[in-house]
Amino acid sequence: MKILLFLFLLVPLTFSFCGGKYFIYFRDKGPVISLQKNSPAYKKAIQLLSSHAIERREKIMNADSIITFEDIPVYEGYLDKLTDLGIKIENKLNWFNAVSAYLNDNQKQQVLAQSFVQNITVVKTINFEKDVVRSINISKPVTQDALDYGNSYDQLALSDIPVVHSKGISGEGIIVGLLDTGFRTTHEGLKDINVITDSDFVFHDGITANQPEDNPSQDSHGTYVLSVIGGYKDSTMIGASYGASFILAKTEDIRSETHIEEDNYAAALEWMENLGVDVTSSSLGYNIFDNPDSSYTYQDMNGKTAIVTKAAELAFNRGVVTITAAGNEGNVKWHYIIAPADGFNTLAVGAVDDQNLITPFSSRGPTYDGRIKPDIAAMGVNVFGASTSGPNNFTYANGTSAATPIAGGVAALLLSIYPHLTNLQVRDIFHETSDNANNPDNDRGYGLLSAAKAISFPNLKSGDGEYILYKSFIDSHTNSNVQLHYSTDNINFDILNMKTELPYKFSVNLPGFTFNQVISFYFTYSDESGNIHRDPEINNYKFLSGSMNISLNLPLGGLPTNYVLSNNYPNPFNSITRINFVASANLQAELIVYDILGRKVKTIFKGISYNGINTVFWDGTTDNSVNSASGIYFYVLNLNGSLYTNKMVYLK
Repeated sequence: MKILLFLFLLVPLTFSFCGGKYFIYFRDKGPVISLQKNSPAYKKAIQLLSSHAIERREKIMNADSIITFEDIPVYEGYLDKLTDLGIKIENKLNWFNAVSAYLNDNQKQQVLAQSFVQNITVVKTINFEKDVVRSINISKPVTQDALDYGNSYDQLALSDIPVVHSKGISGEGIIVGLLDTGFRTTHEGLKDINVITDSDFVFHDGITANQPEDNPSQDSHGTYVLSVIGGYKDSTMIGASYGASFILAKTEDIRSETHIEEDNYAAALEWMENLGVDVTSSSLGYNIFDNPDSSYTYQDMNGKTAIVTKAAELAFNRGVVTITAAGNEGNVKWHYIIAPADGFNTLAVGAVDDQNLITPFSSRGPTYDGRIKPDIAAMGVNVFGASTSGPNNFTYANGTSAATPIAGGVAALLLSIYPHLTNLQVRDIFHETSDNANNPDNDRGYGLLSAAKAISFPNLKSGDGEYILYKSFIDSHTNSNVQLHYSTDNINFDILNMKTELPYKFSVNLPGFTFNQVISFYFTYSDESGNIHRDPEINNYKFLSGSMNISLNLPLGGLPTNYVLSNNYPNPFNSITRINFVASANLQAELIVYDILGRKVKTIFKGISYNGINTVFWDGTTDNSVNSASGIYFYVLNLNGSLYTNKMVYLK
């Protein structure tokens, strides 16, 4: 049977500027602010959080410090004074101690004259080009899975999602937040989806489907994205985490005379976090704007400039797994990832085709400060989803917008089976288990994401002064004879039998270890035929006692949540490469290049650092101005007595 569907391309965005909307930043949060638990400010802030939000924060924040200064609501007295000036508040942004509002020139001067106002800045805006639409014929593929995925099979199979679904893992119990253009949940692929709540940050109401004022295609993008992650229509399409619950925010206005506004995004993210969202996924991005004076530049893609990036990072700091599209700028002038994909901890998703080849349009890294981006990749070509052209219509689409909900779905699957995981653990597991982890680059990042590998990667849970180690075998046939082999010297290994929790999931309570001790381990298990297997097949897993991150391919202790020493760029290089490092003050610093045998090649920096980003270049020469041989080199930063190391490849 053939079904007539429509195909749209998630094309690059063009931009326009509206100068009337501004952020108004306040100097403080009121006359007297205290974060003591019995203070009025603390009580007001904690009342904004759902019980799920509190539980999620406590996984990553100290239980006595889950409320920070950013969480304190903006001071109502300041809002009243702005109202007295005839100013209508659009969005309250507690995290930024700011509000947004439309201001004319006279009002701008009045606002700046208020003693409680620190400054005002323009709210940056962009808009969408219209989608390219054409009709095609689609034939349903034949699959051997328990679920009938219809035409959504390929996009899920590339990231090993059907095998995870076959274990009964669907994202149940996890709350996913989507920020997009709107959502038409009356579509047949979405009618059974569990939406906890939704909100329209454009018209400030509770309607996220199209309204009379909207462009007719307003909710098409968000509806499609929601179906890719959470839709379910037997024999037609199944979403990556169809059993999850969803919080939906309409943040983007695509009418030809209006714009996408970054304050909507920031306000929606704060709202979702308060409600207890576990994962956020946004298939939107912000970079060039019509007015050059208000445009972000590549220099701003540094993880700490764009409002949307800072909002995503603040959500991450509160325990949320933040995921966003890398952008569709790879084959246009901009080329690089776009905000908020430049965040330190926000997972930027690139797009690959069904052969796992990076697409030309997928935005490339690095960030301006030299970090690898994108983080991970998923299928972003011919991705199947719901179409708003009719309540029973479906479509294919291309773009990192299409890849991102697949990655968001994998995060929900992982948390569903391991709800104890922190977002830091999820982030590192994604990096560890993607297929480019051994050699991450600025095209594919750490590579194609695999749900099966992510769930099969061991993880730790702490509580009551002890560690519990978990291990699943999603792709393997095991019996109950699963054993942990562990060592504190990487030579002598002790053995513990693991307890069966599910047919594929095992756990073991670990003995006490000295703090900061390196623990090496591996697993053995027998299959249904009695054959003994080792996991990993070569090398060992490791973790540092006191840390929750397990390492196989990446540095012990996990990737940093901020960075001191960047990856060099370009890498490999054949003429000159750039290395950035960040210092928190004017500190004594020395940066030395070593060859693979540990022999010193060249000191490329020695002296007092700047407070902030320091940039150093190496041209492949030695201290004696001799050209080095092609090969692998290490560069070591000694910053005020602390050492940081990275590797690079020189090709002459």
